[in-house]
Order: sequence, then C-alpha cells, then structure tokens
Amino acid sequence: MRFTLLVLLAFSGLLSCTQSHTPNYQATQQEILSRIKAPQFPDTVFNVMDYGAIADAHTDCKPAFDQAIAACHKAGGGKVVVPIGSYFLEGPIHFESNVNLHLKEGAVLLFSSNAASYPNVLTSWEGTMLYNFSPFIYAFQKENIAITGQGIINGQSARTFATWRNLQQKDQLLSREMNHNNTPLEERIFGLGHYLRPQLIQFLECKNILVEGIIIEDSPFWCLHLLKSQNATLRGLRFYAQNKNNDGIDLEYSKDILIENVHFDNNDDNIAIKAGRDHEGRSTQMPSENIVVRHCHFKGLHAVVIGSEMSSGVRNVFVSNCDSRGYVKRGIYLKSNPDRGGEISNIYVNNVSFGEVLDCFVVTSNYHNEGEGYPTLIHNIHLKNIQCEDAGHYGMYVKGYSALPIRNITVENFTVNHATRGVFVDYADKISFKNARVNGKEITWKPRKLRENPTDEYDY
Repeated sequence: MRFTLLVLLAFSGLLSCTQSHTPNYQATQQEILSRIKAPQFPDTVFNVMDYGAIADAHTDCKPAFDQAIAACHKAGGGKVVVPIGSYFLEGPIHFESNVNLHLKEGAVLLFSSNAASYPNVLTSWEGTMLYNFSPFIYAFQKENIAITGQGIINGQSARTFATWRNLQQKDQLLSREMNHNNTPLEERIFGLGHYLRPQLIQFLECKNILVEGIIIEDSPFWCLHLLKSQNATLRGLRFYAQNKNNDGIDLEYSKDILIENVHFDNNDDNIAIKAGRDHEGRSTQMPSENIVVRHCHFKGLHAVVIGSEMSSGVRNVFVSNCDSRGYVKRGIYLKSNPDRGGEISNIYVNNVSFGEVLDCFVVTSNYHNEGEGYPTLIHNIHLKNIQCEDAGHYGMYVKGYSALPIRNITVENFTVNHATRGVFVDYADKISFKNARVNGKEITWKPRKLRENPTDEYDY
C-alpha cells in the first residue's frame, strides 16, 4: 500500500504517528572501526631533494619524485619526505605500495596545467569506468600507502582544467551512453581531445590507505576520490577548494572507511558517498558500505551526500558529532532517481549541528526528475540529536518515488529553530517522530491525496 504524507506545522499537538524504536547501532559501528587499521611503514627515509628535486616552484621535480618513490618501494617501504619549499611537477605522481609520501609543514606541491602531461589511466568519471587523464596523485592496485604531514597539495586548476566544466557536456553525455549501452571498457577512451577533468587524488582498487594532516587546494575536479578501495583512514585534512565540482571526499564502491577531524571548505559536496551509475553500477554489485564520519566541520555546498550515482547501493553509514564551520546549502542529503536502482539503507546520523542552511535534511528519489524503470529502495534512516539554526527552505524534505516509497525513518530530538517552508514528506511510509520541532512547533502530519505525475522541486 502506498502512503503519501504532507507534514504540516499549522499547530502544535500530540504526535499522531506510529512510534518505532531506533536500533542500537553502536556495536555495529564499533565492529567496523575495529577493522579499520592505518598502515605502518619502516623508518627508512627517502628525501626527494636527494634525488634532484629543487624547491623553486619552477623546476620540474616529477623525475625526482618518481625516483624517490621507486627507491622507497624497492627497499621494502618507508617515508618519501618533501621538505619545506614549493615543488613543481610536470605530470602526475603515481604511487607504489608501502610508500608514505610525507609533506613537511611549509612544503607545497604545484601541479602542471598542461593536459598533455597527464597520460590516460583507468579511472572513472561521475560513476562510469573509463580511460581518462591521470589524476594528479594516483594509485592503482597498491597496498599500504599514505599521504601525511602538514604540507599543501595545490592543483593550480582555477584558470585551466576548472574552466573545462563549460566544455564537458558532449563527453559527459558520451560517457553515460557508454554506460547504458554496456560499451566495452577498452573502447571508453577519453583524455586529450576531450574535456573530462581529472581528479586531484585518486586511489583505485587499493587497500590500507592513510591520508592525514595535509591541505588540499585548487583541484581540477573532485579532490580526494577512493574508488573500489577498502580500509582507509582520512584524518585531520583541511580543504580550500573553490572550483566547480570540487567535492572534498568522494567514496565510490568502497568500504571500511573512517573520516574524522576534517575541516571542509569546498565549492561542492564536502563528503559524497557513491557506488556507480545506472547499468554499470547495478551490474558491478559493489556497494559502498561501513563508513564512519565523526568530528568533522562542514562548509560548502552540501555537508554529507549519498548519491546520486549509487546504483550498487550504499549502506551502513554513521555520521556523528559533527558541525558546520560556515554556510552549507544542505546538511544531510540523500538523492537518487529511477535510472539508478540500488538501495540506500542503514544510515545513522547522531549529534550533528548546522547554522545557516538552505535545507537541513533532504531525501529524494526523483533527483533531476529523470529516469524510469529502476527506482531506488531507500529505507532505515535514523536521525537523532540534530540541531539547525536557520533553514532558508525546508527543515526537512522527504520525497519518495510513487512506485517505491521511502520507508522506516526515525527522527528523535530534531530541532530547526527557523525554516521558511517547514517540513514536507511525500510518498513515504513508517516514519516516526519523537521530540521533533520546527519553528517551535511539534511536527504533525495528515494524509493527503496522491498527485498525478508528481515532480521533485530539487532537480539541481
């Protein structure tokens, strides 16, 4: 049976909604954390200056970095140290296993803006696997790898790669057609002559990853992308990435991830959890799962996003003890559409606060109002101890798909002091509210008639 709910804030009153018990998830979260182990490295040090690096911001240091990484790997692992100074690289850094790239405080990596310096590698673009420009820092099928220290990684992309966003549509649509048509991977060739921007840092099919302490600036596209990887600790990072699509951390087809104590300032999603797009994602069957986000500070477009490319599914995500350090458009944002399929489940958000937002909490099954045939099952979403000062639109917006409503949402101790449009819930079933207030009034609801051809106003 389908249910459509319109949540009204017309008056305070007793909650007339079936209460359900929020599961005790601490044990599951602790079990996940017990599996996540940061890699350890030998004490051997390989200083890039010993291999010819010159910290003058002009001399090409790529050969020196390549040699230092190769020597570290050959010796069985250790720390590749980058001392204070600015190092220019005419092309990407490619990791080997058992290497910790350590940037001392005051060290700056400056990457070339010459597209020809980035050879094609296996990667993905917005949820579709393909061959494209190498990310500026790239690892493929490596283990025990790290980027640590207090230095800066600067993509120098604002006036170069970042401008490609206005040129990418043809290639973007082509990549999606290849996905839908199941085009063989070896025929999905982009790179030179195309305009799909590379990621700044990407780990593909890697295990045992640590990224800690560094500052990330001026990325060409997504900043830090974990793709088909597992057992990663992302800790103490600082972002200042203001180009279009400068997501902070993107997790795709990845599992057993800890994100903690990160300061975000991004011109897009702070954290985006994904799992492939459409046909390819559904056939890959590799959900992003077992992800813990804690003690983070958000600023940018959206704080924590699941989707919209999530066709393999996203499950077991825990967000706790986080806040905003400035404006975010949306706080917690779950999005999919009927092209995706898959499932979003077991999402737990506890003790999170926001200041000024457009919307505090949004879930939609109709993102961009497009697609058919593959609705997403969205269920088991749990919010507790959520505080928001001001929402320019909605305190809460939940919009399911007519053929597959969102179900099993529990909301406890949820407060939005001011929301222009209050709360809206449509095509949703089994939602319970306990001590949930917006504009000082207890959330109440009543059924309303189903609309023909409903659309979603959140189509951007």
